[in-house]
Amino acid sequence: MNEQTRICLENADLALRPPELITPVPREYYPEIDDYTMSSGIARTPGGRFYLSWFGRDDGPDTVMLLARSDDEGKSWSEPEYLIDPGFTPDGHHLSALVGTVWCDPAGRLWWFFSVSVGYYDGRAGVWAAVCGNPDDEHPAWGKPFRLWHGCALNKPTVLSTGEWALPVSLWRREQIWVDRRFPWNDVDPSLYAELDPLRGANLLVSTDNGRNWELRGRQRSVDPCFDENICLERRNGTLVMYARDQHGIVSSHSADGGWSWTPFRREWRTASARFFTTRLPSGNWLMVRHNTAGERSHLTAFLSSDEGKSWRGGLLLDERDGISYPDGFVHPDGRIFIQYDRLRAHGEILLAVFTEADVEAGYDVSGKVERKRPLIQSATQRNRK
Repeated sequence: MNEQTRICLENADLALRPPELITPVPREYYPEIDDYTMSSGIARTPGGRFYLSWFGRDDGPDTVMLLARSDDEGKSWSEPEYLIDPGFTPDGHHLSALVGTVWCDPAGRLWWFFSVSVGYYDGRAGVWAAVCGNPDDEHPAWGKPFRLWHGCALNKPTVLSTGEWALPVSLWRREQIWVDRRFPWNDVDPSLYAELDPLRGANLLVSTDNGRNWELRGRQRSVDPCFDENICLERRNGTLVMYARDQHGIVSSHSADGGWSWTPFRREWRTASARFFTTRLPSGNWLMVRHNTAGERSHLTAFLSSDEGKSWRGGLLLDERDGISYPDGFVHPDGRIFIQYDRLRAHGEILLAVFTEADVEAGYDVSGKVERKRPLIQSATQRNRK
């Protein structure tokens, strides 16, 4: 047994313990001190409060998650109010909170999804959730975090026409295990969590009871996977469409039986390999926010589909610069679409774009409401540049 495998196995149970939601947040984790900002997610409550989550420290074994709120539609933000830092193993290796997002469910509860793993990825990881039943109150109360399943969930659930909640979850390959920077990516015992191999890929978890319990359904595996970061939408005929990230861009798969079985992934776009965002708009059209280039993570652009993903049109450029990635968003009751994303991460910032469906259709600002590149959270380096 090599050193990396020993660390994973000896500390595996630590990743199964519920982490604490830490408040107040120590100043060392504030972005102006930490100097690292990686996009996680944004959500709006029924009362109009915005919540923003992001990853601090790094995109690796030291990752933690932070949460702030805004009561003026993102014009100003609180200091980080909550922190998820799962801590360290007895021999000094960090438990990461590398993947997650925020989501407001149909009842108005705020969900904070996150992962816990020994180091960067221990071959199993785990999707966790903390739920707040009063997110519009001055002093929100959070329930104890609970574990849903293995793997990682980066994108929001979709509420299906059946009333079920569908949460896309990725269980990464063992080849992506990386516990500590001192160890190479592939230095792992091939027997580590081999029993989970039949479940690896882009999975779907479904809840039939508003999130109290979750059931694992089917999955699909990409030929050239790259973290999957899958997300699911439902067509009017009940067919589920799952989009996923691979090494060359975005692929899609379909399920006609509620997510139990899936067609092989097919290529949708050759674009930068990165997270994207998609959702159904109140009009019934679908929105896709992705990179509109096959090389660098640049030209973040919004597109529309009126035939549920069979074809796409429009194209509103949100940010043309390099080093932008990981969009997430929501639709405001007044029709505006809010999309947050990160830029540079190390010494970087998290930014906001605001626009309407008509702007995407036209490809330019026809509503007079388009905002681009509004800073939300800035690292020390970005603040000092102003």
